[in-house]
Amino acid sequence: MRYAIVIEKAESNYSAYVPDLPGCVATGATVEETELQIREAIAFHLDGMREDGIAFPQPASRVEYVEIAA
Repeated sequence: MRYAIVIEKAESNYSAYVPDLPGCVATGATVEETELQIREAIAFHLDGMREDGIAFPQPASRVEYVEIAA
C-alpha cells in the first residue's frame, strides 16, 4: 500500500501525519528524521489494526501541488 503523508514545519521541529490513518502522527528534528519516524508510526499503526482485527483503510488521499504566480 502507498499512503500519502504530510510533513509540516513547526516552530522548532517537523511534524507529520497520514490523512488516511487518523491518529497516525510523528515528529522529528529534520524532514528526513520525520519521514523515518512516520514510516515507523505507520507500521506500528497498521500492526495495531491487524491485532485488533480492523481492516486497513484503502489509501484515498492524493497530494498535488499548485503553482501560484507571486
